Amino acid sequence: MTTLQHNTHTRSTLSYQQQARSSRSPGRFATALLTAAVMGASTQAIAQDDDPIKVGILHSLSGTMAISETVLKDTVEMLIEQQNEAGGLLGRQLEAVVVDPASNWPLFAERARELLAQEEVDVIFGNWTSVSRKSVLPVVEELNGLLFYPVQYEGEESSENVFYTGAAPNQQAIPAVEYLINQVGIERFALVGTDYVYPRTTNRILEAFLKDEHGIADEDIMVNYTPFGHSDWQNIVAEIRRFGEEGKPTAVISTVNGDANVPFYTELSNQGIDAADIPVIAFSVGEQELTGIDTAPLVGHLAAWNYFMSVDNDDNYDFIDAWIEYTGDDMAVTNDPMEAHYIGFNMWAEAVRKAGTTDVDTVKDAIIGVTVPNLSGGYAAMMPNHHITKPVLIGEIQDNGQFDIVWQTPSTVAGDAWSDYLPGSRDLIADWRKPMECGNFNVVNGSCGGSTAAEEAEAALAE
Repeated sequence: MTTLQHNTHTRSTLSYQQQARSSRSPGRFATALLTAAVMGASTQAIAQDDDPIKVGILHSLSGTMAISETVLKDTVEMLIEQQNEAGGLLGRQLEAVVVDPASNWPLFAERARELLAQEEVDVIFGNWTSVSRKSVLPVVEELNGLLFYPVQYEGEESSENVFYTGAAPNQQAIPAVEYLINQVGIERFALVGTDYVYPRTTNRILEAFLKDEHGIADEDIMVNYTPFGHSDWQNIVAEIRRFGEEGKPTAVISTVNGDANVPFYTELSNQGIDAADIPVIAFSVGEQELTGIDTAPLVGHLAAWNYFMSVDNDDNYDFIDAWIEYTGDDMAVTNDPMEAHYIGFNMWAEAVRKAGTTDVDTVKDAIIGVTVPNLSGGYAAMMPNHHITKPVLIGEIQDNGQFDIVWQTPSTVAGDAWSDYLPGSRDLIADWRKPMECGNFNVVNGSCGGSTAAEEAEAALAE
């Protein structure tokens, strides 16, 4: 992306710098900071002690996922800095404790244990991939920590120690496929993903959905998985091309993750796969990943998220301004998982204020029902299943690396912990309120399956 292209976006496409800032009221982002300052000042007298509140940051700063995760570390540090400037929480300052699990899934568990057992952090913001979350999950449950997970995932989980601020399948994958069928007329689907928990489980859900709800035949569904960091896409893209030339409108559903996206999209361009012929809709490609690609040949390809930098409202402009100022980079971009951390951090802070303590069990109870602004012009609420409400947005890639929003849900969608399309899941709900306090309650037989997170994590990592 050239400087000119980026500046065209940040100064012209969004027009946020051209807005007469004196003529508009402060957005909710700015208002929230002011409110926090007032509340922070008012709680100085009731501070439990002078020790800082420790906030763990568990994101890969090296390895294949660093391209996506490093900015999330920076986002949390920015939010901590802003909270401290606003008076802290309960009269105490916040302190970031940063570790680097280095895109190494077992190391995520070790670093999580370090944060909870040695550093004694009060909360953790972290992880990107489901395999890293599955690695961390038994540790967080054993040591009774709080984990805010900011990235879309496959569902099929609800832990009392995890808050899922990214999208469940019904908040991203299912609406995206519905859009392709109903709005674009797609009849064949190439499910292309990185080989780990999230793509495999999401594609199981999508296959069942396509067959059961839309009558899509087996021969009209292609599935392909590649390792993390995969770089040789020539043959796979050629296979996609052949699959799309068999007479039916075809689309690619991409769950490719991390730095493999760059060579994947590059090869699409090399082989001349145009969005008008075979559109690609991605679930793990955002503004950050596109900064490393010449996006001009990719115009028209799609992504489904719950936030885009191009969202037109004052809260988003305020957030963008704050991010550019924090980074000192006029070319800095924002993306969906950053917004998820923004939402999760503000939910946690509000729950701490509501509870009057950082005690984990008290905060877990206090956070259900907490509602905070999102950056898309609405609000996010924490549901009893530890998932949040989110709008669903579909955007087309533009030649400046941004997304033109072409479709969105009329209101927010509550995240489902368990899929309606998988046997053994469709009868399950999660509700962590008393007296149920269950992450997998079977509504047919009226029983709670109990926590099997450790067993599920071990099985996933053994695959």
